Amino acid sequence: MNQSRSLSLLVQQFFSEYLLIQRQASRHTVASYRDCFSLLLHYAQEQYHKSAASIELEDLNAQFITRFLTHLEKTRGVCIRSRNQRLAAIRSFFHYIALYVPEHIDLIQQVLAIPTKRYQRNVVTFLNHDEIECLLETPERNTWIGRRDHALLMLMIQTGLRVSEVTLLCTRDLNLTDGPYIRCTGKGRKERCTPLTKQMVKILRSWLSENRLKQTDPVFPNVKGETMSSDAVQYLLSKYVDSASEKCPSLTRKRVSPHVLRHTAAMQLLNAGVDHAMIALWLGHESVETTQIYLEADLSSKEKLIDSFAPLKVQRGRYVADDRLLGFLRAI
Repeated sequence: MNQSRSLSLLVQQFFSEYLLIQRQASRHTVASYRDCFSLLLHYAQEQYHKSAASIELEDLNAQFITRFLTHLEKTRGVCIRSRNQRLAAIRSFFHYIALYVPEHIDLIQQVLAIPTKRYQRNVVTFLNHDEIECLLETPERNTWIGRRDHALLMLMIQTGLRVSEVTLLCTRDLNLTDGPYIRCTGKGRKERCTPLTKQMVKILRSWLSENRLKQTDPVFPNVKGETMSSDAVQYLLSKYVDSASEKCPSLTRKRVSPHVLRHTAAMQLLNAGVDHAMIALWLGHESVETTQIYLEADLSSKEKLIDSFAPLKVQRGRYVADDRLLGFLRAI
């Protein structure tokens, strides 16, 4: 078996055996990895002037991978987070092939040693109480679409469901009797249950009664009765945010995506005094550390904390000039 065919087989096995069977990766993960390797092989074709089927494993060395990552940033304009996601997909592949091509262990280790790039982590965006109220008042509830969108937006804000989780909800996933909750399968195929408020239960009961949905029907279908796409949710959210901005100008300063509604749910829980470990369980986070971003964004808690500080008893002193050498070092 020649080397070019070996690489082709390794890539196919990585997707068909490792991702789909062994890891049982979600369709979103598979699609992300697919896009990464499509970009990588197209770049290799351009650089080496040969077809993807002719590319050898030695061509994908650490220097080439580094140039590819730079190409993504400089030429394609991807952000650093996206660059790091592409690198994570490539690392996963090289971890996998180490078992099958040990003769290339030096090349594999060099690729695995490529570091992720640091980037500035911005404070998460979320909606305050007035913005939530204004957004939920925007859908016209005298229409079928308005009632659907109102229920969908309210559910996302209350539960913090990801957009993929809410679009895939079926009627059988709802329990609106004693101890009402909603069941969903999130990232990593982790199943979780999220409780519902009395107000949310009332809205969902009215919606289900109006549409007489079957157990396998999507809770929030499109006009054809089919599952809504994530793009459709983003579109309707953007539409309502634009309308709500006329009454609530602060919305114009925020880029509101479905994930911002998830952040909003987390911040509501945090402001209600819910422990961040419980918030992690509520949102289906893999690690409690992920919830740290909400503690950093909670300005009200920081203000309460600084108000609790007792004033320091300090004596006024006379200014004394620093040593010239120490002053030089401090100024660097």
